[in-house]
Amino acid sequence: MEFTSENILLTGAVLIFTSILISKTGYRFGIPTLLLFLVVGMLFGSDGLGLQFNNASEAQFIGMVALSVILFTGGMDTRFKDIRPVLSQGILLSTVGVLLTTLLTGLFIFYISDHTQIPFSLTLFTSMLLAATMSSTDSASVFNLLRSQNMNLKENLRPMLELESGSNDPVAYMLTLLLIQVVGTQDMNVLSILRDLIIQFFFGSIIGYGLGRFSIWIINKINLLNSSLYPILLLSLVFCTFTITDLLHGNGYLAVYIAGVVVGNARIVNRKEINTFMDGLTWLFQIILFLTLGLLVNPHELLDVAGVALLIGAFMILIARPLSVFLCLLPFPKMSSRAKCFVSWVGLRGAVPIIFATYPVLAQIEGASQIFNIVFFITLLSLLVQGMTISPIARWLHLDLPAEKEGNDFGVEISEETNTRLNEIELTENMLEHGKRLMDMHIPAGTLVILVKRKDQFLIPNGQLELMSGDKLLIIQENAEEQPSPQQL
Repeated sequence: MEFTSENILLTGAVLIFTSILISKTGYRFGIPTLLLFLVVGMLFGSDGLGLQFNNASEAQFIGMVALSVILFTGGMDTRFKDIRPVLSQGILLSTVGVLLTTLLTGLFIFYISDHTQIPFSLTLFTSMLLAATMSSTDSASVFNLLRSQNMNLKENLRPMLELESGSNDPVAYMLTLLLIQVVGTQDMNVLSILRDLIIQFFFGSIIGYGLGRFSIWIINKINLLNSSLYPILLLSLVFCTFTITDLLHGNGYLAVYIAGVVVGNARIVNRKEINTFMDGLTWLFQIILFLTLGLLVNPHELLDVAGVALLIGAFMILIARPLSVFLCLLPFPKMSSRAKCFVSWVGLRGAVPIIFATYPVLAQIEGASQIFNIVFFITLLSLLVQGMTISPIARWLHLDLPAEKEGNDFGVEISEETNTRLNEIELTENMLEHGKRLMDMHIPAGTLVILVKRKDQFLIPNGQLELMSGDKLLIIQENAEEQPSPQQL
């Protein structure tokens, strides 16, 4: 069965519906949601229920659109105050770490290709190309796992891992394109390669920052009558950022990530509507992306490369990634060995390596089909082995922290544009020792109790309201940086 204009809507809806139902079951067993989306695509594909999808060019386009949204949303959720202490570590991992992973893995692939009885052989540069497609950690997988499991980690590990995964895709992308050029032309011009890398980084950074600032300005100034149009306006700017950067030979993935960071750390109107829209869109694109890649592969072909893929995957997980991480983090002796081990383990592969593996296919590089199947197999291995064990490994290394509470028990939110914040305090007997009425409490200046929750009841406060131990107070504060301590009440 092939996709047609008559059946694509129904088929797509069934695929998405099935993926969401299966993901609910898989979550209980700690199976990464994105892995399940990938498996659903494979089950419905050519070796399963027979859906025929073998267009690498269309899959690449879907990947480009999806990654633009995923990286932008990931950037929006990245806070300067969180990444500032780990900025150097994150940048080293996303640049030098990718280069080291490519070099180590590429040399290993070339060695086993030349010295073992595998069914095909690869040249040195083709081996490096295969390694480059897998050299970055996958932003979609890392963002999804850390946030869906609500992981809170010591030593600023979460912002470091998110910064690395959000910013290392461009490096792997550039390496992949450059190595395709080298393999295709057999021309290794070092100066030309360095020039291309600098151009990609320069235009990606400058255009990403510039259009990020422009997005903030236009959102705050345009004054649209319908607030639902703001996130759509921002989405159009995301795609403009990617395409303009690409037209100027910069790196579009780097540009949209930087633009997301700039927008996410600024004051913008209708932030709640924008965040809700972008989060939902990110989930939709993640599902579509992984389903598409699952449909694209022919699972029976994976059996032909299973042995060599297991060998390469084990080398990447156990040797190349840890060695790259420890070398990159040598300048940071205060970072514990346990933390470095955990960063080494969170080297997740996902949709990005598979998308990058379609570039050699479209460029008609010799051995491209084997490259694609090896990358797909290693992605499955990484999501299964590393993705399912991130939480247990964090606990085993004593790096996990209690999850931070999101929101409040009152279900009330306040716009970030107001110079105020909401806090929640649960009363104890000691806090009521000077009187049980609200008027007996010492409420700091600039603070107002706006709601009281008693078990399942919500009470409107006034000075005569008699409070009880266990009551929760919803407090609004002006120019507040910290929650008032119990001694202040």
